[in-house]
Amino acid sequence: MKTLKLLFSLIFIAAFASVGFGQITGSAHDLSGEAWNTTTEICIVCHTPHNGSGAVGAVLWNHAETVATFTVYASTTLDATVGQPSGTSKLCLSCHDGTVGLEDFGGAGGTTYISGDALVGTDLGNDHPISFTYDAALSGADVGLHDPTTQPSGLGSTITADLLFGESLECASCHDVHNNGLGSDYLLRLDNAASALCLTCHDK
Repeated sequence: MKTLKLLFSLIFIAAFASVGFGQITGSAHDLSGEAWNTTTEICIVCHTPHNGSGAVGAVLWNHAETVATFTVYASTTLDATVGQPSGTSKLCLSCHDGTVGLEDFGGAGGTTYISGDALVGTDLGNDHPISFTYDAALSGADVGLHDPTTQPSGLGSTITADLLFGESLECASCHDVHNNGLGSDYLLRLDNAASALCLTCHDK
């Protein structure tokens, strides 16, 4: 039984490394050298190989989740309904809203909070909207948006397939938490030279 558990652990680590570990090393999300991370490990701040929380949109989630209520983006020109952050966006905000300790992972408490440019806060009113449905119906109502079901994402398929989460636009639609190698501290999914990332969805 111990051999089987070890085998599953090694398979998990190998699979996880292939999609993120090698890229996250040295990126803005490599937190292994932070004073508050006494484990000196990279992945453990967000993930654990055993007994994850089962948070929506995460693999074996290990970090405390935010319970904050957010002020969300609102505009008379927006045809989408924006709700409270959900799924992967809620997980991002579990550090970036500044209400949850950075070292609050693995069941431990946390007293070190994010600061500087990385602090998004709980007022998202002046940030790009997240956690809303971006589908063909929305692009039909808003001629300034490409149809996500047919528009190429620049990553190999369509916007829906590559950038959305169950047709929902989230933080990770534009930001690659594991770093895609573009060399930006903003961990963008695509190079935004000449607003290329923005123009993937916006028809301007």
